[in-house]
Amino acid sequence: MTDTPRTRRSRSIHRSRNTHRAHRLGAGIAALSALALSACGLQPSAAYIPSVDAASIEEIPGAADGGALTVTSKNFTEAVILGKISVIAAEAAGFSVTDLTNVPGSVSARKLMTSGQADLTWEYTGTAWLTYLNEEEGIPDPHDQWEAVHDADLANGLTWGEAAELNNSYGMAIRSDAPGELGEVTKMSQLAELPPEERTICVAAEFNSRPDGLTPLLEAYGIPRGEPDGTPEDNIGIYDAGPIYAATADGQCNFGNVYLTDGRIKAMNLLVLEDDEQFFPAYNAAPVFFTQTLEEYPELEDLYAPIAEKLTTEQMQELNRQVDVDGDDPVDVALRWMVDEGFVTER
Repeated sequence: MTDTPRTRRSRSIHRSRNTHRAHRLGAGIAALSALALSACGLQPSAAYIPSVDAASIEEIPGAADGGALTVTSKNFTEAVILGKISVIAAEAAGFSVTDLTNVPGSVSARKLMTSGQADLTWEYTGTAWLTYLNEEEGIPDPHDQWEAVHDADLANGLTWGEAAELNNSYGMAIRSDAPGELGEVTKMSQLAELPPEERTICVAAEFNSRPDGLTPLLEAYGIPRGEPDGTPEDNIGIYDAGPIYAATADGQCNFGNVYLTDGRIKAMNLLVLEDDEQFFPAYNAAPVFFTQTLEEYPELEDLYAPIAEKLTTEQMQELNRQVDVDGDDPVDVALRWMVDEGFVTER
């Protein structure tokens, strides 16, 4: 890259902005780390960033010359894995990376992005549409949902990259070896063909009470809640989210409320029923950029687009399984996947 007065001036501006951000981040990181220590689930991200070299990833012009990038994520397994993947990619592209993944709470991660204290995160289209943008109904078509979120979030200083195929929406699962008539069920609409006593359902407390949760789901499929010929109230068990998978696999209930990318689906031999009425909105994951950062480094979209293209629902199930079932560290899972897919090599 030719060194001109313009590029030198540009680098000076970039350093000034990055230094200013570093001062703002200092207190924020300390506070968020303290919060995460008292939160349930994964602990705050360590400062460890794997040493990698680029393989198919190309260095972004200007990144190695004072370019700084802060990556954030929420604090559940999948979000942390995606955050670590993003950290590794940014490192390979030449940036000095601040790892601010595993932030407790969706609101905290969102505020880091909208304030410009973080440059990149992964977010779900349905989450942004329903939770952050306060829309009342999701959009089942994945591209239409992404387009609506992309256009709306521009006003918040955020730009959405192309979404991955991975869809972390809700679903209903059944054990794969379910006996008799239950063993023939592969679609949600088939629940209406079962005797009411067979419609036993385990759901998380949150899903039970959501305006887009169990009650409207059962109405959409013609088996309304609380009605003898629909789904009797006694058939519905309220669980914490985690135990639902084991309860469904063990036959404590015939159907369980799950997340589509959860690694326990595969590990516990569950089958996700087809949502043939398209009740659930799309929750496709996509890289989201602080718009000012993207204007500075427009090549970031090209950096993360091939990564998003490789991330399917089934692939994410497997990565989550390695953490939640095998007990691997998210950064190790992320690094193995980046190496296996040819994006980076270990140094």
